[in-house]
Amino acid sequence: MVKHRRTPPKDLDPALVLRAYAMGVFPMADSRDAASVYWVEPKLRGVLPLDRFHLSRSLRKVVLADRFEVTVDRDFEGMIRLCAESAQDRPDTWINGPIERAFLALHRLGHAHSIECWDGDRLAGGLYGLALGRAFFGESMVTRVRDASKVALAHLVARLKAGGFCLLDCQFITDHLASLGAIEIPRDAYVALLGEALGDSTGAVSLPPAASGDLFALDAPGVDAGTVSGPLSRKVIAQLLGHTS
Repeated sequence: MVKHRRTPPKDLDPALVLRAYAMGVFPMADSRDAASVYWVEPKLRGVLPLDRFHLSRSLRKVVLADRFEVTVDRDFEGMIRLCAESAQDRPDTWINGPIERAFLALHRLGHAHSIECWDGDRLAGGLYGLALGRAFFGESMVTRVRDASKVALAHLVARLKAGGFCLLDCQFITDHLASLGAIEIPRDAYVALLGEALGDSTGAVSLPPAASGDLFALDAPGVDAGTVSGPLSRKVIAQLLGHTS
């Protein structure tokens, strides 16, 4: 992993963050309470090929079941704060104040999105990330109820496939992500994929992108734009994810 210079303890400019992602670089912090951020460019990048998402039989049953209500952008602020919270299996996180505020601003600008899983009125888990061109950069995922983050990721993959995206960036590989189909690729291969996703087939990254994916392509007219729950929607999600294994 290559770490670039730290940014002084002040708020991040959302435009700077977008330019960084377009070059394959992203911000992290040493801890939740850290005042500054550093910029990361992994030598090996985690990506989840959209046609290789591993939908197990057990996960398909959960997706099809009426276990969670799944929404998009209903509570972005709540999701990023849930991801930033400490937990027994994750005592500290890299999402500090400047990163949180930058992504709240990017959400208001229409670039950052969240997928939430609800257990009644409780936010059971989900994920958030950044959409740029036909790339989606997954930032963090969290679960407070079993399978919530997996269901959120399944919904994200289905939406990306339906919306014309071609890159799901996971940043780093974990055993959890690998079990769902994520792989590691060298930086040069990643830059080529990123260039294609941002509208330049030569691999030279451009901003703004020539074309953008549509995260909301699955939302039918007249239906709550943030909600994809319901028997028909769940069946469509499962069909978009392909065969189980």
